[in-house]
Amino acid sequence: MSPSTAILVVDDSLTVRMDLTNGLAAAGLHPVPCRSLTEARAALAREPFALVILDVMLPDGDGIDLLAELRASPGGSIPVILLSAESEVRDRLRGMKTGADDYVGKPYDMGYVVARARELVRRGQDQASSARATILVIDDSITFREELRRALTEAGHQVVLATSGEEGLRVAADLRPTAIVVDGVLPGIHGATVIRRLRLDAALRRTPCLLLTGSEVDGAELDALDAGADAFVRKDEDVTVILARLAAILRSAGGSLQREDTASVLGPKKILAVDDSLTYLHGLADMLRTDGYDVILAHSGEEALELLSVQGVDCILLDLLMPGLGGEETCRRLKSAPGTRDMPLIMLTALEDRDATIRGLGAGADDYIAKSSDLSVLKARVLAQIRRKQFEDENRSIRNQLLRMEMDATEARAARELAETRSALLEDVERKNKELEAFSYSVSHDLRAPLRSIDGFSQALLEDYGPQLDATGQDYLRRVRAAAQRMGELIDDLLHLSRVSRAEMRHDRVDLSELARIVAAELRKRHPDRDVVVSVQDGLVANGDARLMRVVLENLLGNAWKFTAKSPRASIEFGARVGKGEGERQTVYFVRDNGAGFDMAYAGKLFAPFQRLHAESDFPGTGIGLATVQRVVDRHGGRIWAESGVGQGTTLLWTLGSLKVGS
Repeated sequence: MSPSTAILVVDDSLTVRMDLTNGLAAAGLHPVPCRSLTEARAALAREPFALVILDVMLPDGDGIDLLAELRASPGGSIPVILLSAESEVRDRLRGMKTGADDYVGKPYDMGYVVARARELVRRGQDQASSARATILVIDDSITFREELRRALTEAGHQVVLATSGEEGLRVAADLRPTAIVVDGVLPGIHGATVIRRLRLDAALRRTPCLLLTGSEVDGAELDALDAGADAFVRKDEDVTVILARLAAILRSAGGSLQREDTASVLGPKKILAVDDSLTYLHGLADMLRTDGYDVILAHSGEEALELLSVQGVDCILLDLLMPGLGGEETCRRLKSAPGTRDMPLIMLTALEDRDATIRGLGAGADDYIAKSSDLSVLKARVLAQIRRKQFEDENRSIRNQLLRMEMDATEARAARELAETRSALLEDVERKNKELEAFSYSVSHDLRAPLRSIDGFSQALLEDYGPQLDATGQDYLRRVRAAAQRMGELIDDLLHLSRVSRAEMRHDRVDLSELARIVAAELRKRHPDRDVVVSVQDGLVANGDARLMRVVLENLLGNAWKFTAKSPRASIEFGARVGKGEGERQTVYFVRDNGAGFDMAYAGKLFAPFQRLHAESDFPGTGIGLATVQRVVDRHGGRIWAESGVGQGTTLLWTLGSLKVGS
C-alpha cells in the first residue's frame, strides 16, 4: 500500500466503516478501517497515513482528543476530516478549533467525502511524487485504455483512468492532472463537451487536452480545436504518435501561468444553511446533498456566526426573519468581517414584496430568493454564486501574479514588454469572463455494549430469580437472551462482510428455502401478536456465503414483515424465477409483500444509507438494512432492484451474478 494514498477511517459504526471503505477504495485510495481510538493509535504507530477520517464519539473516548494528539506530535500536519452528527454544533466548533481540516456532518454525501479526501491527499503529496506528470485518460474502451496506460507508464508518467466524461471531470477537479487525454465519443457527455467545461473552469482551463477520435470525417480536427483541444489524434494512429503529440503539448504548456490556488467549481463544496424552521432547513439540506454539496445546518444567526468563525463555506443561505439575531443583521455582520465578507450569501424569505428584497440586498446579500421558488432555481442560484466567487478569486490571483511579474520585470525586462504581458493577461481575463455560464451517515452506535448489558442482565435474572418466575416469565427471559445473542451474530456477520473481499468469500452450498423458514419462525416469535402468511418456495439452493445470505434474508423478510403491519391480511412470499441477463439464463430471487409500497419515482434512494421513503413514526427502523443487502449482493457479483407502487406492496429482486445456482 502506498503511504501517499493510505487513509485511516476511524468510526465505531460498522455500516459507516463499510460505506467509507468501499467508497474510498472505488476512488483508487487505500482505506484502513478502525472501530476505536485504541485501534487507531496502533495503526498510526504501524504505518504513515496521508489522511485520517475520524468519528467524534467513539466507544473508548473522544475523537477530538486523538486530533489534539496528532496536532501536538512532531510532524503533526497530517490532514484530518472529522465525521459526526450534524446536530452536534459544539463538536464541530471544538474540532475545527483543535485543528481539523474539515468537519462533515452525518448523514454525509459520499461524493463530497471522496472528493475532499482526494483534495487533501493531493495537497499533502511530496515533491518527488508531484514532479512526475500525471496524465488523466478518459476512454470507455478497456482495450485501448489499457494499451495507452501501459505506454504512458513506460514513458515515466503517472496515469489515472476514467470511463466517462462525467467521471473524468470529477477526477480532474480532485487531482488537477498535468494533462488530459480524452476520447471524442463517450457514454453521457462527449469528449468535446468535457474540454469545453474544463475551459470554463478557472482552476482547470489551462490543463493541456488531447482529443482522440476514430472519425475520418473532414473537419474533425477543426471541430476538436474549436472545442478547446490543444491537439487532435485519430485512435487508429500508432500509440507512439499519441505519446509524441502529448509530449509536444506538455512542452508548450511548460511556461503557462498556473493558478493552483484557484478552487475548481467541479470540486467539493460546502454550504451553510441558516433557518429557524427545521422542516424547511432539512428539506433544503436533502435537496443540496443530492447535488454533492456538504451542508452545515444552523438554526439562528448567532449559531451561524459562531460556526463561520471556525469553518469557511462556499455559499451561505440565510433566512431573513428569525428570532434573536435576524437575517438582516447577521448579513451585515458577515459582510463587514474580513474572514466572511467574500463568501457568497443568498437571502431567503417567505416575504415576496419589494421592501423585503431591498432590505436583504441592502444588508449586503449577493442574491435574494423567495422560499416559495422552485428548489431547482435555488440550486442554480447557488451554483451561479459559486461561479461568481471563483471568477473573483481568479481575478485576484491574476492581479497578484501580475504584481509579482511587474516586480521581476522591473529588474529583468523593459517597460514595454511588461506592459504587453499585462495587457495580454487582462484581455484573457475579460474574454474568459464572457464565456462563464451556470451548469452542474448517522447511525453511529456502539451495538455491542447494550447487547452485553441485555444478555448479562437477562442471564442474571434467570439465575437469581428464575425459580421465582412461572414458565411464561422464564420463557420470556430466554427469548430476550436468544435475541441478544442473535444480534451479536448479526454484528459478526456484518463485520465479516466488511473484512472479506469478493475473492476470499466462502462459496458454500446454501439452502435458501430452509434459511428463509428459520428467519420467518424467528419473526413470528418476536411478534406473536401478528398473523402474517409467509410462503417459501421449496428447493432454492445457491452457492454463496451462508452467513451473508442470512443477513440478506433477515433484512428483506424483516422489512416485508414491518411494512405489512397495517395490511388487514398480511402476506409475504419468498421464491425465485428464471430471468435473462447478459445473454445467459439466470435465477432471480424475490421477496414480495402486500404492504405499504412506495412511489417508484424515489426508487433511486432505496438502497442509500440513512434514506427513508416512509415516516419513521409509521415504520421505525435504522435506514441501513437495504444498503447492507446491496453490499452483500454486490460482493456475490449480483445486483438488486425493486418493483412497487403506493399501497400495492413491494417486490425486492436480486441475482447472485456468476455463482452457480441449483434447485
